[in-house]
Amino acid sequence: MKIAAPLALALVFGSLSAPASAQFQRPDDAVKYRKAALTVMSNHFGRIGAMANGRAPFDAKAAAESAAIVETMSKLPWEGFVAGTDKGDTRALPKIWTEQAKFNEAAERLQADTAKLNAAAKTGNLDAIKTAFGATGQSCKACHDAYRKD
Repeated sequence: MKIAAPLALALVFGSLSAPASAQFQRPDDAVKYRKAALTVMSNHFGRIGAMANGRAPFDAKAAAESAAIVETMSKLPWEGFVAGTDKGDTRALPKIWTEQAKFNEAAERLQADTAKLNAAAKTGNLDAIKTAFGATGQSCKACHDAYRKD
């Protein structure tokens, strides 16, 4: 019994630390996953942008809800960038996999900026949201410019 409990814990923790690629049956599953996460993030970011740019009436509650979704979604797509997913129906450039550290830094920058956007949206202050939206947009653009095909 003394051996079984540590062994069970080791198996649980071992399975939690398995590579993200293990969750995808095929490379195109990973591509679909990351594209779906990025699409949801983009849609909610666009809603905030419409308010920040005056194309839609400002609704503090809607902005806060969208910002929370954007922050959550900003954490998800990265595990879908696994080996073998640089081919097929993707606009990802191959240098994502040759410049993994830089790509990861860009992902972390986006996550930090979306957290700031979420915090700004929680205040209900449109000027704070505009500032955070601009910084987050720059993070998106920088990554797209470097790692996405047109």
